[in-house]
Amino acid sequence: MERYSQRPYLPPPGATELIVLRHGASATAVPGEPFPLVEGQSDPPLAPAGVLQARLAAERLAEERPAGVFITPLRRTAETAVPLAELTGHEPVVVPDLREIHVGELEGGLFRISVEDGDELIKRLLAEERWEVIPGAETSEALGRRVRAGAERVVAAVGPDAAAVVVTHGGVIAELCRQATGSRPFAFLRADNTSITRIVITADGSWLLRSFNDSAHLGVAAGDPPSHPRP
Repeated sequence: MERYSQRPYLPPPGATELIVLRHGASATAVPGEPFPLVEGQSDPPLAPAGVLQARLAAERLAEERPAGVFITPLRRTAETAVPLAELTGHEPVVVPDLREIHVGELEGGLFRISVEDGDELIKRLLAEERWEVIPGAETSEALGRRVRAGAERVVAAVGPDAAAVVVTHGGVIAELCRQATGSRPFAFLRADNTSITRIVITADGSWLLRSFNDSAHLGVAAGDPPSHPRP
């Protein structure tokens, strides 16, 4: 008699797994002291708590022997990837399409400040779930196109039957999960710093969300209160 036991999930043949890591906690936003900008986007370094988070995440992910490490042009992802690169020997590859959502007039740290202050614009943003509610912000449609292109670039780079670590941002993680699940736009806009989200892209191009916001490696060292939607 044949027997069929349950077993841990394995990606199907030919699939690529994206191990999506949100960057570590970044520097504190201070009114009147804007973050430096790179191509118009906020570019703060990691805070001390973020450096610790990055190390803890690296120790966990290095055991999985990823086929590559990918980052964005913003320094908080590059700094988060440093310990993982040291442990794996992979030189991080920059994927510009996976950079954070451009939040227009709220760049420079103003987005985070507006969230904490309960600004009316943020309330409208969360109610309507459209980034373009913010004056000068990137549209949700444009974000979706480039995030898709960025994910496809990573898949093409590492190939089938492999896994890649992608160090990116909260808004991008939410969009990846939206595309994987067909959810409402902001359903996943709560990823904690250095949390891990797993997306499997099969050989036929379909997407599967395996897990979201896994931060077990942080223990009590998370160093940050529960997430707000702050790029």
